Amino acid sequence: MEARETTFERLIQGDNQFQIPLYQRTYSWDAKDHQRLWDDLLQQVTVGTGDAPAGHFLGSLVLDPRPPLPDTVQRWVVIDGQQRLTTLMLLACAIRDHVRAFDAGRAELVHRRYLVNEEDYTGLDAYRLLPTQADRPSYLACVNSDPTAGGEDSIGVAYRFFRAALTEYDPVGEWEAVRHIDQALRHRLTLVTITAGPQDNAFRIFESLNNTGKSLSQADLLRNYVFMQLPALGEQVYDRVWLPLQSELGPERLTMLAWLDLVLQGQSRLTVSEVYEGQRRRMGRIVAAAGEEGLREDLTRLRRLGHLLLRVFEPDREPCAELRAVLERLVRWGGEAHYPPALHVLDQVDRGTTETAQAVEALSCVESFLVRRMICREPSHSVRQILAAVPSALERDRPLHEAMRRYLSGPRRGWPRDEELAEAIRTQPFYWQGSSRHRAYVLRRLEEDYASPEPVDFSRASTSIEHVLPQRPGQEWLDMLAEDAGEGERPEELHEALVHTLGNLTLSGENARLSNHPYERKQQILDQSALRMNREIATAERWGRREILDRAGRLAERAVRIWPGPPASEDARADERSEWLRLRRVLAAVPAGKWTTYKDLGTVTGAGSAQTVGTYLAKHADVPNAHRVLKADGTSSPEFAWLDGRTESQQEALEREGVRFNGAVADAEQRLRTAELAGLAGLDAPEEPAEGTAARRPGTPADRPDNFAALLRAHHPAVAEELLTLLGKWEAEGGWLGYGAAAETSCAPMLREGRGPHGCLWPVSVYPRSGTVEVVFEYLAKREPFTRPGLLAELRDRLQTIPGVVLAVPDDELPRRRPSFPLEALRGDGLVRFAETLEWFRQQSL
Repeated sequence: MEARETTFERLIQGDNQFQIPLYQRTYSWDAKDHQRLWDDLLQQVTVGTGDAPAGHFLGSLVLDPRPPLPDTVQRWVVIDGQQRLTTLMLLACAIRDHVRAFDAGRAELVHRRYLVNEEDYTGLDAYRLLPTQADRPSYLACVNSDPTAGGEDSIGVAYRFFRAALTEYDPVGEWEAVRHIDQALRHRLTLVTITAGPQDNAFRIFESLNNTGKSLSQADLLRNYVFMQLPALGEQVYDRVWLPLQSELGPERLTMLAWLDLVLQGQSRLTVSEVYEGQRRRMGRIVAAAGEEGLREDLTRLRRLGHLLLRVFEPDREPCAELRAVLERLVRWGGEAHYPPALHVLDQVDRGTTETAQAVEALSCVESFLVRRMICREPSHSVRQILAAVPSALERDRPLHEAMRRYLSGPRRGWPRDEELAEAIRTQPFYWQGSSRHRAYVLRRLEEDYASPEPVDFSRASTSIEHVLPQRPGQEWLDMLAEDAGEGERPEELHEALVHTLGNLTLSGENARLSNHPYERKQQILDQSALRMNREIATAERWGRREILDRAGRLAERAVRIWPGPPASEDARADERSEWLRLRRVLAAVPAGKWTTYKDLGTVTGAGSAQTVGTYLAKHADVPNAHRVLKADGTSSPEFAWLDGRTESQQEALEREGVRFNGAVADAEQRLRTAELAGLAGLDAPEEPAEGTAARRPGTPADRPDNFAALLRAHHPAVAEELLTLLGKWEAEGGWLGYGAAAETSCAPMLREGRGPHGCLWPVSVYPRSGTVEVVFEYLAKREPFTRPGLLAELRDRLQTIPGVVLAVPDDELPRRRPSFPLEALRGDGLVRFAETLEWFRQQSL
């Protein structure tokens, strides 16, 4: 076999075709892999060329050349490395399509440089990469710029990821910005190509490269390597250094320490799974330079870091009270993202290079960075990498706290400014942001800021988040909101805008007593609370728009003081508001054959109401996929217009991409809702669906059951009475009915209460106006017992025994789908079989 190092450009130049053989698996890289490649590429963009060291090494590519035929391309069978090669080609497709929007000539240059052979070959010979048959249609759709490009399979997901990433990187559309990406892709991504010889068996090579078995852990591998290098000092080092370190930390924490040690030395791009290789290379250099004694000194240093890391994990070990307090807050926040900066700061203190007060301020910046991003709905996927780079990125000629603040304030780091934090507290649905742990943390810190002389012991208190203006308001609340509503504004709309904002939320251990009572009753209970924030709420004579916004303003002032933000002079964020940048990223990720609504976009990005989103899209021609946004009922907005002069209708464009329409209404099954949009774009999704029939216990406004029944009788009289009787029987036997809040009041037969895998369950949602029954496989797949394989498929098969019901969804697609069937199927024998299915559902869920 022959090996040589090459760049991506040199690899693909000439008339070559790389073929993925049948015995290879299909393309399987996911968002984490895409993000890592993109991060590596951006790092090479910043490094540039000039006198910089060699580019980023992607790995090896094992190829088996096939004898060329006359007048054809040189074919290479890819034995190993197809995932990275396919990903690079999809990145090239995304670059081409991004550039095409503003420079068609350069887009064609990118197309011919990467994707097709230089000669005018016909048929499949024209393509430089030919994936395995299962991936080929999706890949060729991307290369050929077919309207169906960017579907829901792994190929489509990768293509849409890079389209979204390029949109975020270059929102204006300038070749000069994209040129640096193009050059890094061509010249700074290196591979080692290993070419099989004539006597080599390609399949046997593949089999040996991909042989599976029970792997040693990273800690096991590292230990074995260390003591292979210590033939003389091994026993002494094991007894005095390694065994105490291993006993104190355990294997998982020991692996974490080995990773953090590499991070502290500037290797922040390594993952925990690469710890062994990274440490082997580093320790190998130590042994070569200083022998066994040098390795013993290094392991002693590692043990010192292990002692410090235990303080990060268990802050009560920290002797300094001020440092202990900020470390405890980071542990309460949770996660592992703060480990690199925390260990770096403790290391600096331990070395004597940083004062304790500076260390406390530096870690307080990390806390503020995490909290402000959560409140302002900044995506969380980049936080780990940003904080992992802290040890190597901080300026060494400045005090630690100042360097930390300057780093976190840098471009693309997303540390919200004071005015952004205040605006988010006023307007964003805080109740659906972050995790329940993070939301409780923020409210607890706000309460602690009141500095009560008799503070609540939260370690013993049993509190949860309470909506002062209740989620299910009675008529008294709606009457109060009507007094605050502006011209043309309904009380229900005002309630929706205010109810989940931070100004309306507090902590209480009296949630059951507070319930959705009128304000006067809640006021009495809150006034007796041990929490200062609750007693402050009780001083208000009423609780409407003005009072909620006033409290939001006071909480914003506290938040700015508790979590200081970036210095204004150092803020390098884009001029455009962050929610509009998120909206662009979300829309760029919407695949062909799917659609969403203005309201869903506003909810998932924090951009505001449906009208606000529509106005923005109407004024910005450069927003990708704006035509994939429809009204909540699935129809085109009368105000929709192409900004590039096209004459086809919005519906015609969507139909060409694969969206099905029933008259003027798009197929609801192809709609992407908030949780799906967030997942596609790498944003944080709410814990529960923001729309549809979510868990709502009886106490729902009385008009919703009546409205559902009226709509059902008006639009589907043939099924109305029998179906209403069946739903009543469901309630009588211990179930309950959940009703949607939209104009078309949906209804779902529900079981249990609460959130998470053991939370509420409902098999279907009935929509009385549109006449559909939606089967919510997607939601069920996250809840016990329907996380078990086979139960979703059995539910599908039972429903398909109803005459007229066809749910053509394969087993592996069920956890991602919400198909529908006609409501008219639920009459006569169909209703009997539906009732039997509901009873089966109940029995499974006990």
